[in-house]
Amino acid sequence: MANESLMARKYIDGVYIPTLLLIVGTAIVKREWVPYAVAVAAIAGGYKIFAGQPRKVLKPTEFQEFELSEKTILSHNTAIYRFRLPNETDILGLPIGQHISLAATIEGQPKEVVRSYTPISSDDNAGYFDLLVKSYPQGNISKHLATLKVGQVMKVRGPKGAMTYKPNMCSRIGMIAGGTGITPMLQVVKAIIKGRAAGDKTKVDLIFANVNPEDILLKEDLDQLAKDDADFNVHYVLNNPPNKWDGSTGFVTADMIKARKTSSASGQYEAVDLRTTANGECYEKGSRIIGVQKA
Repeated sequence: MANESLMARKYIDGVYIPTLLLIVGTAIVKREWVPYAVAVAAIAGGYKIFAGQPRKVLKPTEFQEFELSEKTILSHNTAIYRFRLPNETDILGLPIGQHISLAATIEGQPKEVVRSYTPISSDDNAGYFDLLVKSYPQGNISKHLATLKVGQVMKVRGPKGAMTYKPNMCSRIGMIAGGTGITPMLQVVKAIIKGRAAGDKTKVDLIFANVNPEDILLKEDLDQLAKDDADFNVHYVLNNPPNKWDGSTGFVTADMIKARKTSSASGQYEAVDLRTTANGECYEKGSRIIGVQKA
């Protein structure tokens, strides 16, 4: 959607064919009117193409209000929140590797609270964006989101972040995620896999840690991505694993990271500053991309 071709079917049927019919019909009826027909067709066709292009709505220095259009409950404390963009053709305009800020006035807090989240949707999804959020007792914004009703609004600003992913900026990426900290990782993983056809050869190793099996968010999506792409590997870690568990148990350790991160010949990795807490908020601790093997 974000890079829709001018040869898309909707332009062929809605612009080029009507334009051709107008010019040919005018030539048949009155040849001297053809230049006027061409001018009218050019103006009308250009406007239709321009109006149909997606508009990036994010503003990095200004909060905007977006309406909650849908809430999908996944568990007692986790939901997917869908926010409507102003127009059906609008997109967020969020670069891969970056995130957005959410702001709200919370009772008991001295000033407006701002936290960062990464959508699980992308610019391929026009007209809306989705946030996967787990509510925590101490989480001001996550608790506020849980109380939102369809039709109410949330203040959003962005994009923000120190990293923007570019295809083949490295040969291998190692990731560690916990809880809804999976969302920024999934954003990058999906972009890499989508870019395979265009030549992105980046390999990805993800360690995803949680407490209980039911805490593993988006597991079906992750497993399907790993099944479809041989260069994406995901390893699960649980504190309380079920019987016949084939992942790891306990906490993520240095040995586990070494075992799951294929070393380069030189053993040199370049750090990438993309870190999130377990609820997807960006700070200096928690889940993060742990290393990038230089291309």
